[in-house]
Amino acid sequence: MTSALLSPERTDVLRRRIRIVVAITITWNVIEAVAALIAGSAASSAALIGFGLDSIVEVLSAAAVAWQFASPNPESRERVALRVIAVSFFALAAYVSVDAVLSLAGLRDPEHSPVGIAIAALSLAVMPFLSWFERRTGRELGSSTAVADSKQTLICTYLSAALLVGLLFNSLFGWAWADSIAALFIAVFAVREGMEAWKGDACCATPVSVLTGELTDKCCEDECCSAGN
Repeated sequence: MTSALLSPERTDVLRRRIRIVVAITITWNVIEAVAALIAGSAASSAALIGFGLDSIVEVLSAAAVAWQFASPNPESRERVALRVIAVSFFALAAYVSVDAVLSLAGLRDPEHSPVGIAIAALSLAVMPFLSWFERRTGRELGSSTAVADSKQTLICTYLSAALLVGLLFNSLFGWAWADSIAALFIAVFAVREGMEAWKGDACCATPVSVLTGELTDKCCEDECCSAGN
């Protein structure tokens, strides 16, 4: 973590990078959401539908970051952007939890979904890179919103893994309950990240304000601080 002030040229480069990665994230997640929701509805999969909704949350989160960095003074929009991200997480958790409980109660019977398995595998391959790139850029720029959005993208990686395991267990062993457990896993992480976004917690944003040059206490003590370089 650097304490040196960024030059205006470097700040412009970092902001441009964030806009690019946000555009890629939005495009990817729109495609992913449509495919997951269609496949999830066809297979009555709570986990797959929840994953599709999480992709929509990713789009909203990335759009909030894009809106923030469209301003000449991005820091002035940071708190509103974080609140949008938080509310999206809470809405996702509520829906997925209800859907998973209905499945566990036997009101829905998830079926085998080859398309869902492919979607989860592709997401597991793409999301880690997008998260790393945005987190690294956001940390250097000192943007809590960009770091929070990168954490949400990283969560999508974990959710992809959980979804993949749930769908494979259901397909290979007929364990329908595995789908619901994967969905609840998604809901728990959504609540956790929503609370952090609402409070404005974002790990490892640089302690120097890009605009004012004043020291802040943005950095948190989190495992990603040491692993997110």
